[in-house]
Amino acid sequence: MVVKTRETWPRTTKVYCHRAVEWPVDAEVLERWPVRSCTRRGPAIDLVPDRARENRSQLVVTRARGREVISWQSPRTTKQARPAVDVPRARAHGQVPDIVVDSAEKYPYRFSVQQATTVRRRLPAGDHAVERDGEVVAAVERKSLADLAGSLLAGTLT
Repeated sequence: MVVKTRETWPRTTKVYCHRAVEWPVDAEVLERWPVRSCTRRGPAIDLVPDRARENRSQLVVTRARGREVISWQSPRTTKQARPAVDVPRARAHGQVPDIVVDSAEKYPYRFSVQQATTVRRRLPAGDHAVERDGEVVAAVERKSLADLAGSLLAGTLT
């Protein structure tokens, strides 16, 4: 995807981009960075260049009045656009979820921000679990990638 824009990085507001048909012959390259990650999620493309600062941005491709609209934004500009939007912390209808933490887990999550209570006891699988009517409905097993690969190859993760 080749886009034209006036800004070198979306620092203060979202930047409107226009799709270019092809790479311009007289284009001036201001910066060149290797890309660490480029992932498409619906209308959004998450772009992470391999640089120390200002290394996350997002291109949002939508349509308005029958025309393609491309906005380029950074996490800072997104937060400035909706400063009051935050991760919900309220309980669902006053319910307090009970999270079961395996008794063998050395460094369990505390879930203090999520307003959940934790109970420690032996789990048949996973490090943390959610139960409904005494039955485990969801479990999480934290593993490094190397540990996961070793457990899968050894057959110990079932």
